[in-house]
Amino acid sequence: MKLKLLAACAAVALASAPLTAMAQATPTAAEAKAFVDKAEADLAKLSEYAARSSWVRATYITEDTQWLEAKAGAEITELATRLAMDAAKYDKAAVDPVTRRKLDILKRNLNLPAPQRPGGAEELATIASRLDSTFSTGKFDYKGKTITLNDAEDVLAEDRDPANLKAAWEGWHSTATVMHDDYVKMVELANEGSRGLGYKDTGTLWRAGYDMDPEAFAAETDRVWKQLEPFYRNLHCYVRARLNEKYGDAVQPRTGPIRADLLGNMWAQEWGNIYDIAAPKTASAAAGYNLDDLLVAKGYDPVKMVKAGEGFYSSIGMAPLPETFWKRSMFVRPQDREVVCHASAWDVDDKEDIRIKMCTKVNGTDFVTIHHELGHNYYQRAYSKQPYLFRGAANDGFHEAIGDFAALSATTPTYLKQIGLLETVPGEEGDIPFLLKTALDKIAFFPFSLIVDKWRWQVFSGQITPDQYNDGWWKLRTQYQGIVPPGPRPADAFDAAAKYHVPGNTSYTRYFLARVYQFQFHRAACKQAGWKGPLHRCSIYGNKEVGAKFNAMMEMGASKPWPEAMAAFTGEKQTDASAVADYFAPLNLWLTKQNKNEKCGW
Repeated sequence: MKLKLLAACAAVALASAPLTAMAQATPTAAEAKAFVDKAEADLAKLSEYAARSSWVRATYITEDTQWLEAKAGAEITELATRLAMDAAKYDKAAVDPVTRRKLDILKRNLNLPAPQRPGGAEELATIASRLDSTFSTGKFDYKGKTITLNDAEDVLAEDRDPANLKAAWEGWHSTATVMHDDYVKMVELANEGSRGLGYKDTGTLWRAGYDMDPEAFAAETDRVWKQLEPFYRNLHCYVRARLNEKYGDAVQPRTGPIRADLLGNMWAQEWGNIYDIAAPKTASAAAGYNLDDLLVAKGYDPVKMVKAGEGFYSSIGMAPLPETFWKRSMFVRPQDREVVCHASAWDVDDKEDIRIKMCTKVNGTDFVTIHHELGHNYYQRAYSKQPYLFRGAANDGFHEAIGDFAALSATTPTYLKQIGLLETVPGEEGDIPFLLKTALDKIAFFPFSLIVDKWRWQVFSGQITPDQYNDGWWKLRTQYQGIVPPGPRPADAFDAAAKYHVPGNTSYTRYFLARVYQFQFHRAACKQAGWKGPLHRCSIYGNKEVGAKFNAMMEMGASKPWPEAMAAFTGEKQTDASAVADYFAPLNLWLTKQNKNEKCGW
């Protein structure tokens, strides 16, 4: 978690005073470099204070810790906003490429910039921290018990009674309604701050962080989605038919959208939990295995799962995690206090104090999540020697892709046998079950990961007004995902805020990009390793040569435009979903055959 990016600490910004008239003379290169050097020193000084304040609030939620985090967040973002505005003074200065890149990073280094007026930072910081904490402490009544999101997720994953699924889904979404007014105010304040930095709105600011024009970036995400959409529709068609066979027409019709609560996940973003419903009917299904069962059978607990994740990275040449990681991380949900259970990785001091925060359960989902979160930590450590402003990802999609790239190897039967979780690697008969289980999470996720920010971009631009928040949300979800809620939504519903990243103000396009990048990384790594078999069976576990080349890319941090970082490892300079198609090719052919007599689409 990189606090200087201000995405995960519920922080916002205020300039100490409106910018006065620009100096008439164009600043010199030396003046620009001096400004950047001081900016880096000042930001570094405050970032650890903000990080520690945010960690305490996330792992011990009280009114006091919320106040402390808001105060720290306001201070660092006040500084960041002032620096962002001052950086614009050097737009015409003839500076070296490194200084120019640092100036550009300074100008867009805010997630939620506040208005340039007294009280703006404090107001926005307080709202942002309150939204995050409201989500994290949400509870509702279910069958006479008060339950949390974690409990509700278990119902969605394990129960097969549609009435129970509907109750758990609607119960959790009911906790989001109280966030509506705070969210409206937050959007208003953040937009005011973004306009003060020269952007049309906050969505434009967010899209400016990808080394291309903001509108060109939006078009780029649409281009990549078009590469993926046919495969997603194929999977949707197949899963809908199996749900219809399970529940009948009254619950899930054979045509049209899928009922959101039937897909095993609170946001219908990943469908792997309903593999028991979607599994192939043929004898080859017997070749499948359940990672949840394997972990339990082998006596794994949360710490042993994290140790396994560390073991993967160590096998490709990464140094062991520091002792402080094991002492200071939060691996399970404490019983004595409220915490933010949403999994996250933290870089507290920009050096060696790296940590993860999870409410880990012993299951396959969290086994993958651990590899994902550790990927953040290893990336943070790899670029820690860069200057302060380059201590970040090539773009935020890279940060999310690192751990997912590792997990593509770490969830193969090949790897599970290598670490003793699986006795025998299934033969070719296991390919379709394995690929289907993987696609239920990976492919199903693509449209959801696209629409979260599409919705926010439209909210920030005013295309979706506050009274249309919920209608706009479901319009996009039905258009892209082909899903609908389990029943009519109340007039005051605010279902977007039932997803952490919305009240937590974390941009989501990073996850869309990461799901593509990880397959590009995997394809390149397997090629470097000399792998000749199917891409989905490749594991780079133990390959230190590939690890060294991958670490070299990570060490670049944000020092170069992301296409250069991509090319350093893969030889490619564009986001390319063909690697996804390569990985899942056998499954797509199989799905097409299964859907022969179905009316696909919605």
